[in-house]
Amino acid sequence: MTCHSGGPGALEYYPCRYGNSRVLFRGPRSQMEGDFIAFLGGIETYGRFIAKPYPELLERLLSVECVNFGVVNAGVDLYLNDPAALDLAGGASAKVLQVMGAQNLSNRFYMVHPRRNDRFLRASEQLETLYPEVDFTEFHFNRHMLVRLREVCETRYQDVVKELRNAWIARMKHILTIIRGKVVLLWFADHEVDGDGTSPNARDPLFVTRDMIETLRPRVAAVVEVVPSEEAVMQGTMGMVFNDFEACAAAELMGPAAHAEAADALAEVLGPMVGRGLA
Repeated sequence: MTCHSGGPGALEYYPCRYGNSRVLFRGPRSQMEGDFIAFLGGIETYGRFIAKPYPELLERLLSVECVNFGVVNAGVDLYLNDPAALDLAGGASAKVLQVMGAQNLSNRFYMVHPRRNDRFLRASEQLETLYPEVDFTEFHFNRHMLVRLREVCETRYQDVVKELRNAWIARMKHILTIIRGKVVLLWFADHEVDGDGTSPNARDPLFVTRDMIETLRPRVAAVVEVVPSEEAVMQGTMGMVFNDFEACAAAELMGPAAHAEAADALAEVLGPMVGRGLA
């Protein structure tokens, strides 16, 4: 999903492109002159309904340019399909890679849209063979399709979840190999890392477990886990910018207080990496 201004009362995101990338990122456009920190991730990194998402807060805390490559509904595939953006991010002094859900990436069972990773494109022959009673032409979104597969057969559905988790680990290892350098893996969600949740109705990042994150730990400089405090949760949508049409969507996301907590937690780790103290 690409976010532009949604009319009166909505937040202006100043969408922009970088280099030869075909993806629209949140602006205003950064200059990337000298040292900078690159942020890759989904809707939380993009900061939908948030006037100053955590990358912008970090820029003020550390006095170093922070480039927001976050995209609403992004999965790992968005970046692996966009070598131009990965090349730019690879030039950063440090990178923050947000943990994104495992459902929004292509795998042996189904294909997703290369840029709008939450969109279901088509099932593979393997999935059609696994679920011969399902008409896959009726699905437009991955999560909708997964909900249906679980309803039809829990046992076969678990085969799909296993494939998604294996694909997620492989893609994450791949992207970490490409961007290299000082990479911070960020869990920024409204709940702790799940033990082994497989419900397609669970909260994002979907299907990602503690073991999956620990598998990546040796490949990153640090793992930072941010779950909003009770005080931040109690604030609800206070400080968020949205119109009446967007109210329901805003209520499902973390607010400015949570972003401030994420910025503070990341500043402690990133400051020494880029040689900057807190401003």
